Parts: sequence; C-alpha cells; structure tokens
Amino acid sequence: MKILAVCAGNICRSPAAEAAIREAAIEAGVEVETDSAGTGAWHIGQPPHPESVAAGARAGLVVEGRARKVTQADFNRFDIIVVMDRANLRDLHEMAPSLEAQARTRLFRTYDPAATSDEVPDPWGGPEAGYDETIRIVRAAAAGMVSEMLEHSRV
Repeated sequence: MKILAVCAGNICRSPAAEAAIREAAIEAGVEVETDSAGTGAWHIGQPPHPESVAAGARAGLVVEGRARKVTQADFNRFDIIVVMDRANLRDLHEMAPSLEAQARTRLFRTYDPAATSDEVPDPWGGPEAGYDETIRIVRAAAAGMVSEMLEHSRV
C-alpha cells in the first residue's frame, strides 16, 4: 500500500501524518510506503517546521523529510491520498486526472472513529500545544487507518 499525506505547505501536519502512518504500520506489521506533500509551493525543499519536529520528539515520533508540492504523478503513484482539511481535499479534487483518482483522496481524520471533526487543525504559527495536539490527532487517525487496512485484508 502506498499512502501520501497532504496539507497546505508540507511542513507541519502532513510530515507528522506520514510519520504516524509509518509508525502505526510498523507496529501492526503492515507494509506501507509513505510520503507527504503540500498543495502550495511556499516551503519546497525545507525540513518540517521545528515545532512539529519538537512535538513529535516529545511524543516519541520522528517527524522528518523535505517539503514538496503534490504532482500529477502522485495520483498514479499512490493507492490513497489522505488530506488534512477540506481545502486540501478541494485542491486535490480539482487537480485529480479522473473521478477514480478523486475517489482515492480522503480526509485523514475520518479514519479516527472518536474524532469530533473531520479536519486536522493547522498548528502553524500557533502555540506549542497546537503542535502537540496535531501529533495526537494524526496518531489516532493513523491507528484507525491501519486498523481499517487490516480489516479489509482479512475479508
């Protein structure tokens, strides 16, 4: 399974989601290939935001990588694309080459059955607590995603 996590700038939420998906998959013994990207080009080539990296470290999650922008090729390369909010979803649906590609794009937080929202709030520019909350949210969504993958593989 190949999974792409997408947010706006690819420096806060999507690299954290990528790390959380990888962590959950390893813990469950599921083989996945993960990557992350942004819908915007503001931060191309930059590492994840220092607060996102620090929040991950506080929680024992390694958040790493380099920001890049989503490309048309991503729609063919990845089995599923998870997005952090409705604006990202709308952007990718506009970019998608087909209805099939659109159907493989989903709000990431919908994998968390306990979530009170279907969006991952953007912590950028906010307090440290927002970054910590992002890590908690993406871990819960990643656990739900991997659980759903395991459920479907047994069918």
